[in-house]
Amino acid sequence: MNEPLWTPTPEQIETAKITELRRAVIAQWQVDLPDSTALWRFSVDQREKFWRTVIEFCGLTADTWGDRDSVDADQLPGAKWFPDARFNFAENLLKRRDDGEALVFWGEDKVRRRMTFAELYDAVSQFAQALRAEGVKPGDRVAGYLPNMPEAIISMLAAASLGATWSSCSPDFGLQGVLDRFGQIEPKVLIASDGYFYNGNTHDVRKKIADLVGRVPSIQRVVVVPYASTEPNISSIRDAVELSDFVGNFTPVDIHFEQMPFDHPLYILYSSGTTGQPKCIVHEAGGMLLKHAVEQVAQFSIGPGSKVFWFTTLGWMMWNWLASNLAWGATLLLYDGSPFYPDGNVLWDFAAQENMTLFGTSAKYIDACNKAGLKPIDTHDLSALRSIGSTGSTLVPEGFDYVYTSIKTDVHLASMSGGTDIGGCFCGGDETLPVWRGEIQGAILGMATDVFDDNGNPVIGVKGELVCTKAFPAVPSFLHDVDGARIHDAYFARFPNVWTHGDFMERTEHNGFIIYGRSDATLNPGGVRIGTAEIYRQVEKLEEVLEGIVIGQEWDNDVRVVLFVVLRDGLSLNDSLANKIKNQVRTNCTPRHVPARVVQVPDIPRTKSGKITELAVRDVVHGRDIKNAEALANPEALANFKDRPELYN
Repeated sequence: MNEPLWTPTPEQIETAKITELRRAVIAQWQVDLPDSTALWRFSVDQREKFWRTVIEFCGLTADTWGDRDSVDADQLPGAKWFPDARFNFAENLLKRRDDGEALVFWGEDKVRRRMTFAELYDAVSQFAQALRAEGVKPGDRVAGYLPNMPEAIISMLAAASLGATWSSCSPDFGLQGVLDRFGQIEPKVLIASDGYFYNGNTHDVRKKIADLVGRVPSIQRVVVVPYASTEPNISSIRDAVELSDFVGNFTPVDIHFEQMPFDHPLYILYSSGTTGQPKCIVHEAGGMLLKHAVEQVAQFSIGPGSKVFWFTTLGWMMWNWLASNLAWGATLLLYDGSPFYPDGNVLWDFAAQENMTLFGTSAKYIDACNKAGLKPIDTHDLSALRSIGSTGSTLVPEGFDYVYTSIKTDVHLASMSGGTDIGGCFCGGDETLPVWRGEIQGAILGMATDVFDDNGNPVIGVKGELVCTKAFPAVPSFLHDVDGARIHDAYFARFPNVWTHGDFMERTEHNGFIIYGRSDATLNPGGVRIGTAEIYRQVEKLEEVLEGIVIGQEWDNDVRVVLFVVLRDGLSLNDSLANKIKNQVRTNCTPRHVPARVVQVPDIPRTKSGKITELAVRDVVHGRDIKNAEALANPEALANFKDRPELYN
């Protein structure tokens, strides 16, 4: 394609926060940075100077940031950032204390709530006092088993104000899935809702809470948030108290924010756990604050007046990302429930009614809206919408087309790629650059993102491994990984002193990126590496196909491509349709991409954050045990792939 889908106007470039940050760097360090690409280069070549400017530019609060910017900055892993700093993460998110709206919450069609910054501060003050009275102190863990509702934000901030570590799951997680996570981290306090709403139905989770508490002895107090009912009976839950009783003896006062080191543990997030027990990924408070400052302020121009939404649950890192936007005085728009209840317009209704400025979602949601024939451009007033963010999986070129033809023509579309591993992104949007069809715009500031071939050489226009070649503040650790062996094996074994993320990708001539899928899910027929996203893009263009999942099946001393498809209601796979699918792939990819077998299934397994699980399907097809089916949102779907006769000839 010779023309970009969107190009910023000179005024948009001039007023973008990334332009303001570039000017601040120029003024502070007396350097010549003609554009944001030059700023990115400075941010990775002069990292200590860059992060010092970010702290000042974003107005980050601390008792002290210290005189030292880093220690061992060339070590990856091993670099230490701002080792003398003393600050509090929650204090930075609670600077605003006025009558502006901090939180707007929709719980399907059941609940509508609004909360000002002053009300949020007071609620956090009461909750923090109650946690302190329970003996919560720095280093303790507080767990949330909650919908994406105001009490989740409140309890996280209260825990962080004390220097405690927060971890969360969404209430749709099954008991074993929660045990696999919270059982490892041994929380002192659990905050849980009595239930949740999804697709118009009410789900009671009190028995799961009781069973969970019975099997995690570290939990000393359970705080139950009434949501599915107004006065839930919680007598069956050990050490349980309703939220109103938990905080009722405390009146709002100025919060005492514990001043903590830069590297103190703020969050514990989890790998998907579909190939074994989830890894507990520990994120430092300083790393999260700086990472989100760059991604939100610089890359999205978030500030007072911004109304920020991301469709997420507490089981996905985008919830943690969303919460950080409070630090810039933005309003958080929280939605919990099905994005298609009562119909596919509910999130666009939310966007229009609340004058949403950033609509964040998954690539799968954009594809689902496209498949459903929704055209918000014709049905909703999205005049306030400045940016659309997409992550979670690859946004295919047709998804880009859909955004600009059916949602909004003059919106900045920021396809992003990163992970739970770093609590943020390696590459994403830039409001001062054009949006090219099918491409992520560029590397995130501060991230030395590149593509390596198998020999560790950087390549352009060739598919390879997503890497980050220099240390950054958001490098995590694994819980109980005392000698660092597990973190090394996960990210640094392939190329020494280089983070290898496990994505199969390509750097483009525009200095952007195209993701082709996970490296561990790439296909190797005849020894040629093929990204699964290339096949999905072609298959899902077909009107008959709703979704597909592709694996490599070990066959005849090689690997053959097998494609499973979910078809539109009433359709059955026959030879004619199978051949149409194969021809679509052959014509638009290569003969090696063409599936040897096409098999119809009624559903595809996916993680709690909506990602399809190629590795789990591959294991089922090969007769291997699935170690942690509880990690899936729909584990029953795995049965669709077991002992399929089509795969044995």
